[in-house]
Amino acid sequence: MERLTGMDAAFLALETDTMHMHVGAVMVFDPSSPESGEDIPTRYVDRLRAVVEERIHLVPPLRRRVVRVPFGIHHPMWVEDPDFELDYHLRRASLPAPGGPTELAAFVADLAGRPLDQNSPLWEIHVVEGLESGHIAVVPKVHHSLFDGASGVEVVASFLDTGPVPHVVPFPGRPWRPEPIPTDAELIALAMSSLVRQPERAAGVLRRTFGAVHDLAERNRRLREEDDVVPPPAPFRAPRTSLNGSISPHRRFAFAQVPLDEIRTVRRVFGGTVNDVVLGSVAGALRRLLAERGERLEESVVAMVPMSRRADADRGTLGNKVSAMLVALATQIADPVERYTTITAGTRLAKDQARVLSEELIQGWAQLAFPALSSRIARMAGNLRLFDHLPPLFNVLVSNIAGPDFALWCAGARLVALYPIGPIIEGVGLNVTVASYEGTLYFGILGCRDLVPEVAHFGDLVADAFAELLKAAERNGGHWS
Repeated sequence: MERLTGMDAAFLALETDTMHMHVGAVMVFDPSSPESGEDIPTRYVDRLRAVVEERIHLVPPLRRRVVRVPFGIHHPMWVEDPDFELDYHLRRASLPAPGGPTELAAFVADLAGRPLDQNSPLWEIHVVEGLESGHIAVVPKVHHSLFDGASGVEVVASFLDTGPVPHVVPFPGRPWRPEPIPTDAELIALAMSSLVRQPERAAGVLRRTFGAVHDLAERNRRLREEDDVVPPPAPFRAPRTSLNGSISPHRRFAFAQVPLDEIRTVRRVFGGTVNDVVLGSVAGALRRLLAERGERLEESVVAMVPMSRRADADRGTLGNKVSAMLVALATQIADPVERYTTITAGTRLAKDQARVLSEELIQGWAQLAFPALSSRIARMAGNLRLFDHLPPLFNVLVSNIAGPDFALWCAGARLVALYPIGPIIEGVGLNVTVASYEGTLYFGILGCRDLVPEVAHFGDLVADAFAELLKAAERNGGHWS
């Protein structure tokens, strides 16, 4: 039994009928490759189940469910589920003909629009047959309270291999036996013993907050007055766009991909990072999409970009260790190269600002929050459609997850594509999450069906915006001038 951290509990408390706080991926496997010798989906499903059953003990949270403290006076507990049943979490589906990207995207959108069962461990794996290529898609779906992007990669890696022959994982020395579910009285007693230190924690968080706010204000003053530089955007200062408003529970999903070698060409010529190239591509796509909708903004669209705070010492630990930066995407600038260089300068400033508001400080505030209050506020905001009237916190979510540059297999089948799926939140109808794998950057684009129905078109615009940057880089002969 283990209590959720403040950040993990926050993802759980923010769940509403329209805001589903799970993440996932579309993992496309070739089960009929020469290495695997498999060409029958049923046999592959059986092999996959055997792998998950053999290795699930490597990831203990997958057999735990949430038990809430009565009256929501403290964060919930993770407790091993005495009713755990693997086959409940492993599910099989088949696409309608012709089984192309459109049909797979529709399946993923429907899956993303349905919440996880909070009376069971918070994950599912859907094995999808009927792809026109003969491939099989494996779509894991996991609640954000369990993992962040970096720890999620480690979890997925537990079920993957570096060759077509699965490595043998020995069973643990003792068979798994779930612990008893605590009674309400035990949960309240544990909560009260922990809450005794809450005033001390609150005082420490307040001290650190006042210091961080002072440092941030002083830093932004120097940027404006001494360096004549516009500081990074603040929350709720993003312009209102048609992408922003109260979200529905329904989703749209799209795929895109870009070779990493071409991204490195852009970086070599214009500087910046892979993440900057992603932001530049998203910025160009947003500028085009909003123009098509008749919106020409004087102010820049703002992206929220999660940042992993995992150190080497955190390897193997789960949960969420993240902060975030707000980046102006320079969407008011027409020239793609000028827009990109403006973004790269802005991300450097935003990273410095994010370090002031440390992950420890964010975790501190999350630890102080009462789940009962957080849940009621989240539900009230959704039910009253407050984000149709409030300024958006930011305009779009853009996340980047580093993956392996070598081939992986699962149950003898080779992984040929990996598209991540991030959540959307109230007020922000679009999430672009990217992951690198074996020389390609894969984009998973999730949108609210009401606010961004043309998600597939947006994916094409992202590819077009990147092509503009690549063409400009090649026109410069591979050298910045």
